Amino acid sequence: MKNLIIRPAQKEEIDILITFEQGIVETERPMDSTLKDDEIHYYDLTYLIETPIAEVVVAEIDGQLVGSGYALIKEAKPYQKHTHYAYLGFMYVKPEYRGKGVNKAILESLKQWAINKNIREIRLEVYQENIGAKKAYEKAGFKGNLLEMRMSLE
Repeated sequence: MKNLIIRPAQKEEIDILITFEQGIVETERPMDSTLKDDEIHYYDLTYLIETPIAEVVVAEIDGQLVGSGYALIKEAKPYQKHTHYAYLGFMYVKPEYRGKGVNKAILESLKQWAINKNIREIRLEVYQENIGAKKAYEKAGFKGNLLEMRMSLE
């Protein structure tokens, strides 16, 4: 997309980033009956921006923030071949910019950051019902790995 810039997020942009986070929550709430009804926050965005083991990026078009994502280095399970991996989260694109390559550019930026940190495995989570997101991630090269299942005892 023309005029698209992917760059590190700044602490001064926290209000906009929280708006993006709430957009994610709003999208996912109908897919997860375990989420609390009141306002919730998935991420400690200030920590993620400040820590050297994470990279929070934003997509900017003509000076306007239109998307976001982060990569966080996590320790792998002791039985896995890799010792660390980059966990991706906070993947958001404003609705009017979806399908225009913004998410792909964010993913590429985070993949490159992980490679530069000598990380060779990236992972993310997506709701089973989120067909659009699943297709986008599959198109980017992700494959299903493990399905978490749940049962309410109420």
